[in-house]
Amino acid sequence: MEFDLSWMLLGLPLAFVLGWLASRFDLRQIRADNRRAPKAYFKGLNFLLNEQQDQAIDAFIEAVQNDPDTSELHFALGNLFRRRGEYHRAVRVHEHLLSRGDLSPTDRDRAQHALALDFLKAGLLDRAEEALGRLEGTAFEAQARLALLAIYERSRDWPQAAAIARKMHAAQQGDFSTRQAHYLCEQALTALAQGDTEQGEALLRQALDAAPGAARARIALAQRQLKAGQASAALGTLQALETLAPAALPLAAPLVVEAAVAAHRAPEMLAWLQARYTEAPSLDLLAGIVALETAVAAAPDSASIARRWYVQHLDKELSLVAATQWLAGEKLEHEDFHPQVQRALDHAVKPLTRYRCAACGFEARQHFWQCPGCQTWDSYPARRIEEL
Repeated sequence: MEFDLSWMLLGLPLAFVLGWLASRFDLRQIRADNRRAPKAYFKGLNFLLNEQQDQAIDAFIEAVQNDPDTSELHFALGNLFRRRGEYHRAVRVHEHLLSRGDLSPTDRDRAQHALALDFLKAGLLDRAEEALGRLEGTAFEAQARLALLAIYERSRDWPQAAAIARKMHAAQQGDFSTRQAHYLCEQALTALAQGDTEQGEALLRQALDAAPGAARARIALAQRQLKAGQASAALGTLQALETLAPAALPLAAPLVVEAAVAAHRAPEMLAWLQARYTEAPSLDLLAGIVALETAVAAAPDSASIARRWYVQHLDKELSLVAATQWLAGEKLEHEDFHPQVQRALDHAVKPLTRYRCAACGFEARQHFWQCPGCQTWDSYPARRIEEL
């Protein structure tokens, strides 16, 4: 059979025309898809700026469907779901990203971090811990470790928290020495509550080694020493606060009084407290001075000693608390009305004797090393609200 070249000559132009038509069709399809994707994206962005999150999510879902390979749209959509509290949908978006084989290492780490945040916000701490653990050695390592610290603090897993704090401190991701001391103090309190005094005291000394200026560890160790009958040792531990953590001295004042009386060193410690009070007047230091001076003088009526010191305090600082306490022992012209007036003043100064968190403003009658409101460490000044 002879090959007819005329068919080839006719077929070549036909093939060219068909190929050209196909390429034009593909280009039109691509252009249409590209037009639809940006349009949906900008529509979603406009909704988002106008705080119309439902419409924004619908627009972003449309954009993702038109272009499923766009990772940035997935991240935006996942973040929107998380902000709305739809954590299960955020998890699905980020897990879908992680399942893609063409995802870059940077975007994979980013998706892993976003997934961990989804679990954390949803309260799934075990899954969040696992997801955060996979971020070791990535650009999100420091953020992941901070989140792990929050998890371990929330679950009161102090050994794990201490281990993470040591890693971050060693990696120069911040100064976590004081935080480590707090974790060791928490473990020490648990050991002491269980009757393991040796372990408890050892942990407190470890806390002092980790952060010599940690006031909490020093005060807790002094309490332990005083309970063990080592009053002089307790005073030595507390006196070190003068140079290492002078701001915490008002918190230690009641313990100084107790240890000074137990060690029969009241006159010496009275002079020491007076010197500290001269440097930085404080209501708690003032109360300690009054207590020790009463013990030294062996006076049956401590009210006169207290009134004298309260008046002196008013010369240094305008204090409604000191004025109220001074007035309690004074004789008034209309003495019949004194109890009512005193009750009103006592009620008025109660809020002034509280402690206030510097981070969130949470107020409490007792001093906390970790704020019960915002969980921040060392956010309570050692002074009453009136003195701030």
